[in-house]
This record gives sequence, C-alpha cells and structure tokens, in this order.
Amino acid sequence: MSLIESEPTTMARPGDLNADAQLETGFVELLPRLRAFARSMSSNRELAEDLTQEALAKAWRCRRSFTPGSNLKAWLFRILRNEFYSHQRRAWRQAPWDAEWAENIPAPSDEQHWAVELSDTIGAIKTLPTDQREALVMVGLGGFSYDDAAALSNCAVGTAKSRVARARKMLREILDS
Repeated sequence: MSLIESEPTTMARPGDLNADAQLETGFVELLPRLRAFARSMSSNRELAEDLTQEALAKAWRCRRSFTPGSNLKAWLFRILRNEFYSHQRRAWRQAPWDAEWAENIPAPSDEQHWAVELSDTIGAIKTLPTDQREALVMVGLGGFSYDDAAALSNCAVGTAKSRVARARKMLREILDS
C-alpha cells in the first residue's frame, strides 16, 4: 500500500463536516431570532449581543451533544436562556465602575505609605541576628521588661539591654538605607 492510498488518521469524517456545516447554517438562520429573544430578556442591546454571542459559542463548543434532526431552535434558545440566568446570578455582585465616584471616596492620608513602611520594617527585623531579634521582639513588641527578657533568654540583664540596643541601631540603619 502506497502513501497516496493510505488515509490520514487526523482527517475528520465527512459526516462530521456535513453535520457541522448544517449546524452552522442553522445558527445563521436563527441568529436574528436569538438576538431578539436576548433583547426581550435583557432590555439592553449590548448585553443582548453579548448573551447571544456567548450562547452561540457555548452551543458550538457543545455541538457534539446536539442530536441532528432534533429541534435546533429549542436547543439554542435554552442555551441562551440559561446564559441569561447565569448572567443575572452574577450581575448582582457587579457594579459599574465610576471613576469620579471612586476619586471622592474618603481615605486616610498616608495609608499606603504606612503599610509599605510596616512591610519594610518586618523584612528588616527578619534580617537581624536571632538573639537580637528575639530580645527586640520580647521588649519592643511583647512588652516584657529587660529582667523578664533576660530570664527568658537565659542571659544577664545587661546582655538583654545591649542586644535590644544593637538591634534597634541595626534596624534604624537598615531602614534608613
């Protein structure tokens, strides 16, 4: 058997091409009615166009589930109706963007700047040596006294004080650079 006589396996069956062509013809014939139906449901021309387009795209993706010879009009209208209901379920969560209204929303000044500084500070604290970081966190954030911090770290009170002082100095240098 020669290469010319062999049939490629990737070629679509002729029946499928014919069914797709018939389905496409049916889509084109029903398009004005689908648009009118979508317009009657949505009362919005742009939304009706979007719904119709989405319904046709969905129908084309699922064309293998359509039984040739059955009612194409009913099948497409059901897809369109379900698309409209899905849109309505999602639409209540969406609001149109109004740039002018958004500009007038009162917001505390320097809110973002504060968040950036906090993020930088946390990153800088993570770079400190472990003993200094622990001492700084216990005294500065935890509210422990130097005596309590020294007892928890198993070191002298002077050592705890110097660790906190060195950590603060290093933190200042990191944040200033």
